[in-house]
Amino acid sequence: MRSVSTSSLSALAAALLLSACAAAPSGTPVASTPTAPPAPEAAPPRPAAASPQELVAKVDIPYDKFVLANGLTTIVHTDRKTPIVGVTLYYKVGSKNEPRGKTGFAHLYEHLFFGGSSNVPNFDIPLEAAGSTSTNGSTWYDRTNYIETVPTGALDLALFMESDRMGALLPAVTQDKLNKQRGVVQNEKRQGDNQPYGLAEYAVAEGLFPVGHPYHHSTIGSMADLDAASLTDVRKWFTDHYGPNNVVLVLSGDIDAATAKPKVEKWFGAIPKGPEVAPVAAGPVTLPAPISRDLTDQVPTLRLSRDWSGPGLNDADAPALRIGMHILGGLASSRLDNELVRGQQLAVSVTASAQTFEQASFLDASMDVKPGIQRAKAEAALDKVIADFVAKGPSEDEVRRAVTSILSSEIGGLEQVGGFSGKGATLAEGQVYSNDPAKYKADLQAIAALTPDAVRTAMARWLGRPVYKIAVVPGARTEDGAKMGGWGDEAANPPAAAGKAAKAAKLAPAPRRTAPPVAPVSALAFPAIERTTLSNGIPLTLARRTTVPKLVLSIDFDAGYAADALDTPGTQGLMLGMLEEGTKTRNATQIAEEQERLGASIGTGASLDTSSLTLSALSDNLAPSLALASDVLLHPAFAQADFDRARGQAQAELAQAQSTPSALASRTMSGELFGTHPYAQPGDGLGSDTALAALTPEALRAAHAKWLRPDLARITVVGDVTMEQLKPLLEKAFGGWKAPAAPKPVKSLDTATPAPASRVVLIDRPNSPQSVILAGRVLPLTGRTPNEESLMLANDVVGNGFLSRLNLDIREEKGWSYGVRSGISQATGPVTMQVMAPVQADRTGDSIRAIIADMSALPTKQPISAEEYQRVTDGAIRSLPNDFETNAQVLAAIVKNDRLGRPEDYYVKLAQTYRGIDAKRIGGAAAQYLQPADLTWVIVGDRKIVEPQLKALGLPVEVRPAPSVAGENESEGASE
Repeated sequence: MRSVSTSSLSALAAALLLSACAAAPSGTPVASTPTAPPAPEAAPPRPAAASPQELVAKVDIPYDKFVLANGLTTIVHTDRKTPIVGVTLYYKVGSKNEPRGKTGFAHLYEHLFFGGSSNVPNFDIPLEAAGSTSTNGSTWYDRTNYIETVPTGALDLALFMESDRMGALLPAVTQDKLNKQRGVVQNEKRQGDNQPYGLAEYAVAEGLFPVGHPYHHSTIGSMADLDAASLTDVRKWFTDHYGPNNVVLVLSGDIDAATAKPKVEKWFGAIPKGPEVAPVAAGPVTLPAPISRDLTDQVPTLRLSRDWSGPGLNDADAPALRIGMHILGGLASSRLDNELVRGQQLAVSVTASAQTFEQASFLDASMDVKPGIQRAKAEAALDKVIADFVAKGPSEDEVRRAVTSILSSEIGGLEQVGGFSGKGATLAEGQVYSNDPAKYKADLQAIAALTPDAVRTAMARWLGRPVYKIAVVPGARTEDGAKMGGWGDEAANPPAAAGKAAKAAKLAPAPRRTAPPVAPVSALAFPAIERTTLSNGIPLTLARRTTVPKLVLSIDFDAGYAADALDTPGTQGLMLGMLEEGTKTRNATQIAEEQERLGASIGTGASLDTSSLTLSALSDNLAPSLALASDVLLHPAFAQADFDRARGQAQAELAQAQSTPSALASRTMSGELFGTHPYAQPGDGLGSDTALAALTPEALRAAHAKWLRPDLARITVVGDVTMEQLKPLLEKAFGGWKAPAAPKPVKSLDTATPAPASRVVLIDRPNSPQSVILAGRVLPLTGRTPNEESLMLANDVVGNGFLSRLNLDIREEKGWSYGVRSGISQATGPVTMQVMAPVQADRTGDSIRAIIADMSALPTKQPISAEEYQRVTDGAIRSLPNDFETNAQVLAAIVKNDRLGRPEDYYVKLAQTYRGIDAKRIGGAAAQYLQPADLTWVIVGDRKIVEPQLKALGLPVEVRPAPSVAGENESEGASE
């Protein structure tokens, strides 16, 4: 896949106008911070809750549907808020349709679908030049989908291109294209396998389903089957499965059925109907007895999982299982969280979910065991929580909170017309899986009608069956991901040898077709911005948008992880993480439960420059949501027990980062580039093992008082609220908050950084099928340096995007990587240029040479082409409406402008700015800032494979061992 697909269910609550809220129990009194106004003695009463049925009644995604004579089903949904159209195609074929010896074919073919058709040499270039979002696709068990969101004026171009690859692809599929995309897919597999716990997904499917079951083998398949794929094989896959009668097309956005139908007829009507695809027999499987399996892997902590297969999405039990698993381990106040993380403190993290497909589901509950806890004790506790929940079921309040939180989280789907999780995908999945585009309505009605007994009955029916237990145990990896994911009987039926197929016959050319022109796009309509100041001096910015009855709010402080340079590394991240762990009147569970009742979501986090509290709330529940957010921000308890638990979780998160190749490379690079500068702090905010061990609750209280103060704050809001409504509510929530007498802390962002020098830091991570290459340099610029848009455009040419030179060369041409990217950081202080390239281990040295060559070529050896120039300027201008489709996107833009000192009309004038930059200026920026000289290279990989490849580079190499990731869990008493 080009991108990890997410469920479209987030679009289902598209028109919710209300959310439930109910009285929250009062909390246990704890200490408050000194600079805040007095906290209430108890949580205030809340309005009566709207019923789930009332909420669901507001959900609607209206559509029209028509079917062409060749069987192509088309669904049209009209949404005029932005001049864009989401184009979504679902082909009713996935990995479950693959026979023995052909695992991974559906996904491999998805990649080939982007390689050009008879009349479209490159699928990405015309659409991105027309202002489309990056074209994308994904494959899973039941389907293969393709998506792009285009300006309305480019809809005909998108339909022409989609119809050309549906009807005229095969003559353009060559052996060379197959070989290259096979390499890309194999590196996608290596990249996934190279992650901590990366082999567990194979083991789950292998354990739950027998050999030959359509859900037994993985979607990405086995290396051997991919190696054996021939041109004849992929041609047959296309002719058997890619006919228009096996496709659902959804057009959603600035379009109506009367306009859409003649367009679809014009572009798709002549494509002949394909063969009918035979249905696949698949379904849940009950194990004859409990099964246990241990995987030893390079992971930081023991992970225990309990898995069952479950029913498909059209089964009557599917809604109850979704809610039941959410209560068990999905809610912030879930049973597993409350008992194993906050209660007995046996786990550093827990989760439970129902991953539901068309004909079966994966029901999973898991815990990451806290270091030092005996495995037997952890296993017994996990099994007891599950058994108790299955036997007794949830409470009425748990069901209501789970339903409300899910409905509220899904409302954001109304903002997106296309993409993997927008309204187009929702309608398509309903048609593909249930022959009903409005299936989401039935699903939500079923969820709203659930009772505790219905949830208990479904959970008992499915989780009362024999369980499949998996433990991922810290240690040296003992299994080979390259040999996993296939049919499962390779020992008895060896896969076909690679390269043994007969040469495929040459195909006749397809009829010539001409791409339609692209209509002009209108100027960007950025929402109007209102500004004012609260009585205590906090600046307030509002952009009102009424598309959905919801808003997003961010309170940003001039702090961030760079503030740790004045404290202990890891302080800011742990302090922010503890804000939701308890206040004077609420403990962590009560905070979580109240958010769930309100349909609100409070989050905390940081970047290098900024510490933030964010709130997503339904407009009708803004007042109580702000009251809760205010309590969380102003009155954190930092109680010792909560601190001990949160620090343990941070230590586990740090161990996970140090065992993840890309995260380890990034953490290392920060220190190498910045030395003693505040930006040397790891960008994940986790500090170090030593620093975390030294932190205390008192240190966090001090950091909270020092950095989270009103004279370092800004509040930004985007959504369905007026300034007249908003400001009084914010005054009530935050107006009494006064700055302390101590002067504001100042970060020394002008501290000198080390002089750049070419060198290699090789971090030895044995058994790594890929190497992660990260190259970087500090530029003589800051994020506030004006008029550097030419540098951003130059970076777009070099490495930012699918069509960039680095990605086209190393991924598409050479097939050594799943994706290569470069980026220019936009921190407030000094900025960096970095290149990230996960590559197959045996091509590490070659990839470094390719990166150097590609970067050196611009602008002298290979100047920017007319095609590149048009794509990064006019294409970017045309795509601007896509960039601000959601409230969160608009909020991020406003916050960024304020942080970097830009005018508030920056994005409105960006099209004019781009038009004023010629190719020569872009080339000049590349010559000045994007050359490979003096790059620091950090490589995380297997030394014995990588180090010999580095000798010819002529660069000094320093080898370091990877941090130890062995856990401290006792293994005695493991359950079977």
